[in-house]
Amino acid sequence: MNMTEVARLLLGLRAAGWSEAKINDFILYIETGEEQYKPKPEEN
Repeated sequence: MNMTEVARLLLGLRAAGWSEAKINDFILYIETGEEQYKPKPEEN
């Protein structure tokens, strides 16, 4: 991904209502693959 794509991803996640902490954890999961950062289904 280039920087433009990363910026669009972050802005899209913000627009979808994700918190900064949830976005950061998702990016960490993408980069590291560590299960502790893997997104969990939202409970409705």
